[in-house]
Amino acid sequence: MNFPLHAVRAAALIAAGSALTTAHATDGYFSHGYGIKAKGMGGAATALAQDAFAGANNPASAAFTGGRLDLGVDLFMPDREMSRTGTGGMLDTTVRSGKRNFLVPEFGYIKPLSSDMAAGVTVYGNGGMNTTYPGGQLNCGQGPANALCGSGELGVDLIQLVVAPTFAYKLNPRHSVGVSPLLVYQAFKAYGLEGFSRMSVDAGHLTGSGYAYSSGFGVRLGYMGQPSDTVSVGASYSPKVNMSRFKEYAGLFANGGDFDIPENLSVGVAVKATPQLTLAADYQRIGYGDVPAIGNAATAGPLGGSPGGGFGWQNIDVFKLGAQWQMNPQLSLRAGYTRSDNPVTAANITPNILAPGVMKSHFTLGATHALAKDTELSWSFMYAPRVKVTGPSMLGGTETVSMRQTALGVQWATRF
Repeated sequence: MNFPLHAVRAAALIAAGSALTTAHATDGYFSHGYGIKAKGMGGAATALAQDAFAGANNPASAAFTGGRLDLGVDLFMPDREMSRTGTGGMLDTTVRSGKRNFLVPEFGYIKPLSSDMAAGVTVYGNGGMNTTYPGGQLNCGQGPANALCGSGELGVDLIQLVVAPTFAYKLNPRHSVGVSPLLVYQAFKAYGLEGFSRMSVDAGHLTGSGYAYSSGFGVRLGYMGQPSDTVSVGASYSPKVNMSRFKEYAGLFANGGDFDIPENLSVGVAVKATPQLTLAADYQRIGYGDVPAIGNAATAGPLGGSPGGGFGWQNIDVFKLGAQWQMNPQLSLRAGYTRSDNPVTAANITPNILAPGVMKSHFTLGATHALAKDTELSWSFMYAPRVKVTGPSMLGGTETVSMRQTALGVQWATRF
């Protein structure tokens, strides 16, 4: 496949930018949607072929998209907070995480190879976690300490970048299949966790080692069908991605620093209710509980062990609804709603001070404006109301973690 030079350069720039940016996502730590059009429709995209993000949504959709290049960026703004009460004042505290603005870039490119085949590439931030709590507000017996009795600031930063080459083939004019090899790159750092040194099998690789890096190879499979002129259906599946270990954090994550990407699947349907109105619905399943570092209970074993203590996240179901109205040839309007289970359980509240992925509902809006015959500009807005989870603290008393989110994205595209 011969990529235009400008597309290759753009992919390299997006990949470099993503590697330096935290993608703090919403359904657990996955994004609620990939591509600005999907984000405007509550993330519903499995049965739609309207942009070049096939590698993230459904590889089979590339067969119906036509040639196009999409460049987007999302300004993600989470507000995270933790509190502890009931310790007689000794360890009671309320702190808010800093760093509340994250730029998350996206890139998609699709080129038809024939009337039946198409190929392309998607570069996107799969998800991530970030918290940055100030230090020095407590005294745990050894001088000023942070909320988890460690030294200095407390926090984590997880970045997941995916490069997904994509190939799609039409079985006939109404049905296609597709595949996207997933080249996955992770970066992670943790700091301020010295208070848990006695709970780790390797306290020298528990915290404060700077960024560690991990890579892995996975795959996403897809199917798309159009049983009628007004109905399309889709399905997409990615098995768990086995990642190399974070050796610098072998004393934090279960199995000596192992942090895999969870299995996930999506099915969807889109209906053209009128020539101007399209309605879409997706169901997604994310297998957080099947990854030991994420799904193991906090008390499953020592940190870094096998089994080792984890975040206690459970598998979640996600339901996405979206609508798109073609108001006129130059303007399309979108709205959507996402409802997901909360992966964070009250019994495992303490480690989730670092990863408060508690969101449930997301409300979205969006639009696409035609700039010229073959170029367009899209935008999306997302608001997720604050959700709280409260449970017994490993340090005594009761802890609460909470988060609310807003995001604003923009995307430029050209068709060819």
